Amino acid sequence: MTTLTEPHVRSHRIRGGAGCELYVEETGKSDGPPVLMLHGVSQSRLAWRRQMDSALAQDLRLVAMDLRGHGRSEHPHDAYSEPFLWADDVQAVITTLGLDRPILCGWSYGGVVIGDYLRCHGQQAVGGIVLVAAATRLGEPAMPFLGPDLISVVPGLFSNEVEESTAALQAFVDICSATPPEDEDFYSILGYNTTVPPHVRQAMLSRTVDHDEIFADLQAPALIVHGLADRVVLPAMSEHLARLMPHAQTSYYTGIGHTPFAEDQARFDAELLAFARNR
Repeated sequence: MTTLTEPHVRSHRIRGGAGCELYVEETGKSDGPPVLMLHGVSQSRLAWRRQMDSALAQDLRLVAMDLRGHGRSEHPHDAYSEPFLWADDVQAVITTLGLDRPILCGWSYGGVVIGDYLRCHGQQAVGGIVLVAAATRLGEPAMPFLGPDLISVVPGLFSNEVEESTAALQAFVDICSATPPEDEDFYSILGYNTTVPPHVRQAMLSRTVDHDEIFADLQAPALIVHGLADRVVLPAMSEHLARLMPHAQTSYYTGIGHTPFAEDQARFDAELLAFARNR
């Protein structure tokens, strides 16, 4: 089912892995290069709202999905541990919307989801990969790449106690940018973080994943973006990915934290557009 939610934004309900209903929005040029944007843990498609409401829509077909367990997608109780579930979610969006060789743009945990997709479905249907402050490892292999500020708030992110969970989410939102967001942005971000049940965050972050060999084998064009002041996923993660993918373009943002697409939107949008045009 497709409905018009606001001018030029179309919404979709799509059945993903194991039948999980996914909420997806798209905007932009219907025949432009498609970009499928994947957010991080405890976030939502709204993380990409600046890009969805930008001049990028004049050239690109922009698609943003709520990952399973997030936003307006379905919140199954126990369907987060297997890579094929995440992979099939992405595949369902690509096939249902007819995305022709899309660019997969993954922020933070979105890098894990891209790795899941490539592992299960291969890279043949992908036109390019953009990794934004992205993690591609979880569990023991990931520890050197996660910031101590993130690790310190993780227990609270798993808590079912309202006060503890809220305090942890506030701290999490704080460390996602190098400078504090405006109050309106802060409470908007906190709002969609609080809609994610703690068990979803715990299940996602309790996975053990190492996608190194998948990205080392990647032939598709790739762009790696990372803020050098990131306290969530350390820049060493992207430096590691750049070594795995010597063909990848890299762009490091001085003084920028975990959200370069928001903290320096103009630069990020320009780089994404150039990458999409030249892939």
